[in-house]
Amino acid sequence: MSAPVFLVEAERLAKAAPGRSVVLDGAEGRHAVSVRRLRVGEPIVLTDGEGNGASGTVASVEGKDTLEVAVESLREDPPPSPSITVVQALPKGDRGELAVETMTEVGVDAVVPWAASRCITQWKGERGAKSLAKWRATAREAGKQARRLRFPVVHDMMTTHQVAGLLGGADLAAVLHEEGAQPLAAVPLPDSGSIVLVVGPEGGVCPEEIDTFAAAGAKPYRLGQSVLRTSTAGVAATAALLTRTGRWG
Repeated sequence: MSAPVFLVEAERLAKAAPGRSVVLDGAEGRHAVSVRRLRVGEPIVLTDGEGNGASGTVASVEGKDTLEVAVESLREDPPPSPSITVVQALPKGDRGELAVETMTEVGVDAVVPWAASRCITQWKGERGAKSLAKWRATAREAGKQARRLRFPVVHDMMTTHQVAGLLGGADLAAVLHEEGAQPLAAVPLPDSGSIVLVVGPEGGVCPEEIDTFAAAGAKPYRLGQSVLRTSTAGVAATAALLTRTGRWG
């Protein structure tokens, strides 16, 4: 059985070393002890979600929310190159969490919620804050489930103008669009730097947004013959890119 992954503070993990111990407590400790029911001697992995990890075994369990981990080895995942950021238009219902979950499992590095003009869902006030928190919690839990040491960053929601600025600084800027002249699978990829990919809402990216993104250097590309839902297009595109960047090698 694969060792489960739990999140710890970066400061605590920074003090870890083979032969030393790290305490896991709080909500993560409670999940490890009371939900996963880890016992002494079982394997466990700790990470700060920023690329640093420690593998070891449970040395002791105290109460319902605290255990001590005997560290056996350390590992560091360097920042990926090229990085992949998906600008995800706000889907309906809970499909946003589904999109974040599957993209995290596949290997996306950052997700940007985007308030596209054709989005039915609107993030405003307290509802927007709760929705953003759900996306971030989803990325965190999916990162742990996928046994990643570096979790994707979920940025604050961006406007079309802000997305255009993000696209302008990318080494490859692309917009998924069913009328794209070129398939995404054929576009030349950078060896390093950043790839920013825009996924539109259920109603598609409007012409004005296409023009704004084109002015920032982003071209429209199609995935294939079929049209995917906004909640699945990002994961399919990320997978297609990762197979060609060598990051899956």
